[in-house]
Amino acid sequence: MAQLTLRVYYEDTDAGGIVYHANHLKYMERGRTEMLREFGYEQDVLMAEGLSFVASEINIKYHHPARFNELLTVTTEIEKLRRVGILFHQAIHNQESVLIASADVMIASIDPNLMKPKAIPAKMKEVFQRAL
Repeated sequence: MAQLTLRVYYEDTDAGGIVYHANHLKYMERGRTEMLREFGYEQDVLMAEGLSFVASEINIKYHHPARFNELLTVTTEIEKLRRVGILFHQAIHNQESVLIASADVMIASIDPNLMKPKAIPAKMKEVFQRAL
């Protein structure tokens, strides 16, 4: 499991000081990006090598509001590996360990030049498999 800690900035909130719903998705995207980094993969390098990851399905539930200036922790876990996709389970908690949001996110691997599905390379899949 990978963890990312971040702070809620004023720009992340709506007029009531609560994190705008779409920003939860941005936080989760950062969590997945940092997990890739922990595994030794940079997305710009992967794209140059002809591999990109795109969200194909997201099921998100908002449990509790996150507020301006809170510290949040995004956890990212790989739930399932497929030939051209990865199912992640992600959660956001505040500094009191209150669950803010949770999501199951299906990421598809594609060829960024053709915009078509592409199998996850075997070596990369082995690295991901260890996280299961």
